[in-house]
Amino acid sequence: MRARLLAPENRKWLTLAAVTFGLFMIMLDNTVVNVALPSIQRDLGIGLSELEWTVNAYALTFAVLMLTGGKLADFMGRRRVFIVGLAIFTVSSLVCGLATSGEMLIAARTVQGVGAALMMPATLGIISATFPVEQRGMAIGIWAGVSAMALAFGPIVGGLLTEHIHWGWIFFINVPVGILAIVAARLVIRESRDTSADQRLDIPGLLVSGGALFALVFGLIEANTYGWTSPTILSLFAVAAVGLVAFVLLELRQRAPMLDLSLFRNGTFAGANVVAMLVFLAMFGVFFFVSIYMQNVLGYSPVEAGAVFLPMTVLIMFLGPVTGKLSDRLGSRWLVTAGMTLVGVSLLIYSGLDAGSGFWDLFPALILGGIGMATVMPPVTAAGIGSVPVAKAGVGSGVLNTFRQVGGALGIAVMGAIVASQIHVGPRNPAFVDQFMDGFSTALRVAAVIAFAGALIAAVLIRKYRHFEAAELAVEAA
Repeated sequence: MRARLLAPENRKWLTLAAVTFGLFMIMLDNTVVNVALPSIQRDLGIGLSELEWTVNAYALTFAVLMLTGGKLADFMGRRRVFIVGLAIFTVSSLVCGLATSGEMLIAARTVQGVGAALMMPATLGIISATFPVEQRGMAIGIWAGVSAMALAFGPIVGGLLTEHIHWGWIFFINVPVGILAIVAARLVIRESRDTSADQRLDIPGLLVSGGALFALVFGLIEANTYGWTSPTILSLFAVAAVGLVAFVLLELRQRAPMLDLSLFRNGTFAGANVVAMLVFLAMFGVFFFVSIYMQNVLGYSPVEAGAVFLPMTVLIMFLGPVTGKLSDRLGSRWLVTAGMTLVGVSLLIYSGLDAGSGFWDLFPALILGGIGMATVMPPVTAAGIGSVPVAKAGVGSGVLNTFRQVGGALGIAVMGAIVASQIHVGPRNPAFVDQFMDGFSTALRVAAVIAFAGALIAAVLIRKYRHFEAAELAVEAA
């Protein structure tokens, strides 16, 4: 029976199931925390800045180390690095659930991001090594669908666990799942590594890019505390700007760069990455602050707040595969342009909410946002991966996912800075709600402008891509 299960035809699908099992945990942790934020804030007695870092610590570490995780997977073996990442993620999840202070939780979330950064690139590397060229697109499509589904289920899972058990269980649930995933990975995944490429790690690139990104996001989150024109904040922004320029110059001169900048000569690849960053920048702020708005202003419970997102999540789940297939036939350009426009309109609707709004005031924004996200995410992923040769699919996917994660971290930071700049009293002051709503509305209007800019970029840069599988098969057959 075991031999039949591990036959080549079955083994590749079991391998896909094993890597998507781990992937589901990674992506779930991007959004599962959001509806638990008010409960975490009350239990641990932390402020808005620490609350933002509870989300940003994971997203930023994930983004900064993802390319390095891909390099390590190629050098040390993809299954090995995937399992190591799973172990780190599982143990740090346990510590997150046991956290007794904001500092402890943020530190554990940072380590969680390290584990996720090791796992994510390895998943696509394993898929590429396991599936033949003619089935690789289908496997990557399933991978993308699981990613979207995990992001979609995060708010409702977080709400149910927070309200009926304790917020710590949004992390504890990862422990048995992680152990099962480790066992499955050891049983069904074959080891693979890239023996043809130079595997030298780009340590200078890692340090410079990580420092620049940290300086930028920390400056945005703390700008209201220190003052936007304070020497501390201006110095952080200067470090970020110099660091990003230095990173580009370093990568241009490296023999084996962490980020292959030549990929950006392809306008479709460049456009897909920028749009992926902008849509996550806009929407992560929505999940973060709309969750706080529903619970702290409208008085919703965590489960009710998670359930409110259900129309959006269902649309993303069911429309995502449809738009993915459409992008193969029609190209991604106009699908992404239309989707980003719908996202922008939904954000404008959110910006018009007030302290007396109810579910049916939220409903149009949820529907338009769900259709928009479903029309953006799969086609953008298809454009980004489809515009590079299969030989560079791992690097291309690593870059795309890095842009997405950086966009999410920046979105929370930018919108948090805007909201915080409008609040001048404590949360128990009667004026707090009005000041929060002023900041909330302004932040959502800024997010809408960002989404409309993404639509314009998609229309200008993204073109119909061609897959390289057929060409590779022809070369192999010759």
